[in-house]
Amino acid sequence: MKKIIYCCAAGLLSFCANAQVGIGTAKPKSVLDVNGKTTLRKELRVGGNSTQAGNAGLNGQVLVSQGEGLPPVWKSLNISFMEEGQYKLINSYLSSDQAGIISLTDGVAGDGIYTNKVGDNITDITKGNWKKIGGLDNTFTIKNGKNRLTYQFQTGIEMKASSSTTIQNVRFACGVFRNGALVAVRPDRIASNNNSGKAGLQDYIFTLNYTEQNVPVGVHNIEIACRKIDTSSSTSQFAIGRNVEASNGASSAFTLESTMKMDVIEYVSYKNN
Repeated sequence: MKKIIYCCAAGLLSFCANAQVGIGTAKPKSVLDVNGKTTLRKELRVGGNSTQAGNAGLNGQVLVSQGEGLPPVWKSLNISFMEEGQYKLINSYLSSDQAGIISLTDGVAGDGIYTNKVGDNITDITKGNWKKIGGLDNTFTIKNGKNRLTYQFQTGIEMKASSSTTIQNVRFACGVFRNGALVAVRPDRIASNNNSGKAGLQDYIFTLNYTEQNVPVGVHNIEIACRKIDTSSSTSQFAIGRNVEASNGASSAFTLESTMKMDVIEYVSYKNN
């Protein structure tokens, strides 16, 4: 009788040591196979053995797989977890251009249009004689209708008076166009104030910063364009995003290049399962 009991106990231990347990499935594929929802009420520990319970990780760490045959490990990731209702940076676009605009120089009169409004078409000459900075064109996609688009445009402006001892000026404007329609604009003016030290050359940095909200979902095209409004003298040389002459010893296309940075920021929302 004792031999039978011993045999049964040995068989049971062997079964427990090699069996696969299935919850929600009659054919488990691993030691524990759960087919259904799982609720974990306390910590999850990994990497344990017969004498240690395993590592529960630190606050904010995530469990990362090391591949087949290796145990997962806890890792600290430099990721900002966003809460519902916050805005998150989705994409940043940066472009630059050194070709600039030289078609508005001496001999070209200003278009005489002093004001613009949102929605003006880039090709409508009644709204201004706009000239594009081709290297700054960009395309982007909006996926959430609650968003913010931040535009940061910077370029060098240069003019050269017909005489280094005369005072001349040029009034101009630069704008941001989305899908051919104006969304942001800034007028400005550059003057050569009897600049004999630089042979009548005058340059400075122009900037335009603007934030647009709730841009419609879909694919959008961005263009940067500038125009000449008026000038005190038709003989003044004028350039945007480059030097007025190929080599004047005072500036270059590199030092006056145009840059455009655009940040796409979208509203964070999560769907309920």
